Amino acid sequence: MKASDVTARLHWDEVLLAALKEDIPWEDVSANSVIDEDARGHADLIAKAEGVIAGLPVFRRVFELLDSGVQVLFHVQEGTRVAAGTLVGEVTGNMRAILSGERTALNFLQRMSGIATYTRQMAQLLEGTGTKLLDTRKTTPLLRSFEKYAVTVGGGNNHRFNLSDGVLLKDNHIGAAGGVRQAIERARAYAPFVRKIEVEVETLEQLDEALCAGADIVMLDNMKGEALAEAVRRAKGRALTEISGNVTRENLAVYVSLGVDFISSGALTHSSPILDLSLKHLKAV
Repeated sequence: MKASDVTARLHWDEVLLAALKEDIPWEDVSANSVIDEDARGHADLIAKAEGVIAGLPVFRRVFELLDSGVQVLFHVQEGTRVAAGTLVGEVTGNMRAILSGERTALNFLQRMSGIATYTRQMAQLLEGTGTKLLDTRKTTPLLRSFEKYAVTVGGGNNHRFNLSDGVLLKDNHIGAAGGVRQAIERARAYAPFVRKIEVEVETLEQLDEALCAGADIVMLDNMKGEALAEAVRRAKGRALTEISGNVTRENLAVYVSLGVDFISSGALTHSSPILDLSLKHLKAV
């Protein structure tokens, strides 16, 4: 993680505690009814499918929040591609804590690893092109920092984290302002001078207006074929370019040769399947 690590981890604890309270509102009646309070155990964390591992610190933290004595040992590093059957890690400590935290810890790890896996597949298609792969704000409510972190583990890059993080003028902003030029002028007058102004355009006419008004970045939204290629040509040297709009692993190749600066994909976070992992072979120690 980067400079915002401490803030992110504070947020992580808030969310993880809420997730644990959701799963254990009073007690884990199953574990508590069959396991002595001080019993200790050991379990294996195993990958059941091939993919990229992301979220190991989160997995460990779930157990630490339940019982600081639980030890988690990982055999792979964050961002490692693993095969089905790989022993990813081991968990040792209070058996009640292991069982009570199992599902919450796995839910986060599986979700984050799924995002990292899907992102890695897309990022590899852009290797050597100079085009950066970006995520979007199409994330699970309250889980954005986890999901965007997983994107970076997979080799992608983060777009803005939230509405306070950058100026992006989309169709509704433009409509409310009365046009592309008016929206850019008002944003330029209001936003701090250090903020770049990004504008979503859907036609070549809107693109020309945005370029003339001094947009720093133009988001070419759902533009296709000749119009898209012409838009990239017109913007070259005048503004950074971003392609957006239903970009997935299946159609990414269409955009690879265009020479844009960025390609953003909501699919990284809203459509990636989980990576199947399991905590198995729990035994007393």
